[in-house]
Order: sequence, then structure tokens, then C-alpha cells
Amino acid sequence: MHDQIEAWNQNPMALHFSSPIVPLTLALVLLSGCSGSLSFLSAYRINVEQGNIVTPEMIEQLKPGMTRRQVRFVMGTPLIEDTFNTDRWDYRYFLRNGTKTLEESTLSVFFDGDNLVNVTGTEVPDWANTESADPEASATEAEDA
Repeated sequence: MHDQIEAWNQNPMALHFSSPIVPLTLALVLLSGCSGSLSFLSAYRINVEQGNIVTPEMIEQLKPGMTRRQVRFVMGTPLIEDTFNTDRWDYRYFLRNGTKTLEESTLSVFFDGDNLVNVTGTEVPDWANTESADPEASATEAEDA
């Protein structure tokens, strides 16, 4: 005990660096800056699903002339129901893990009054018009061409 007090009086930091805890802590702090390459040190990120899950069975149930109530019964409540364009409903789905998008799908349903007239998106029924029913999207596509 007397030797430790003598060592402390001569150099107070000598006891700290002789302990293996200090260098180990310093090494871990320095390695934490390399978390991009050391993925096992990063936080676990769960998969997050957002939006409407739309299955091929749901899409095939859509028929031209269906009412809004029938479409809502088959597809569920749309993710985006624009107040300025009441004739379009958008169903979007995202599967993300952190900042990475693993899966994404879109489906837009167009009405004329109360009747379904067209469907566009990543998966559409066989009867759907492949051209966009949205005049703004058509104009944008024409400008890009």
C-alpha cells in the first residue's frame, strides 16, 4: 500500500495507465468512429412497413364501373385522397430498413364521377389503360419525351 501512495505522489497518472481498463476504453472510443465499416457495432434497424399493402388478388377484383364504396371495400382506405383532385386515389406502399427502401409499390385509381375508369401503377389489372389517366402526368411525360 505504501508503494502505491509513493507512486501516486510522484506521478498521479501512472496508476491509471497501468490499468488495462483505460487503454481498452480508449480503443473502443476510437473504434466507434468506424461504425460504417464495422456493421456489428451499429444499431439494429427493424423493417418498417408504411402505406397500403396491395395484393394481386385485390387488383384483379377491380372492375371498370365499380363505385367508390366498392373500390374502398376491395382496396381499403387510400393512403392519399387528394382534396383538390377528388377523382384520384393513391395507394402507396414502402418497406424500409433504416434509410434503405427495400420495396416500393404505387397504385392510382381514377374515377369519373362515382365510377372506376382506370388504374395505373406498378401492377395493374388486365383491363386497365396503360396510359396515364391523369392529365398532369400525361403532360409531364410528353414534355420528357
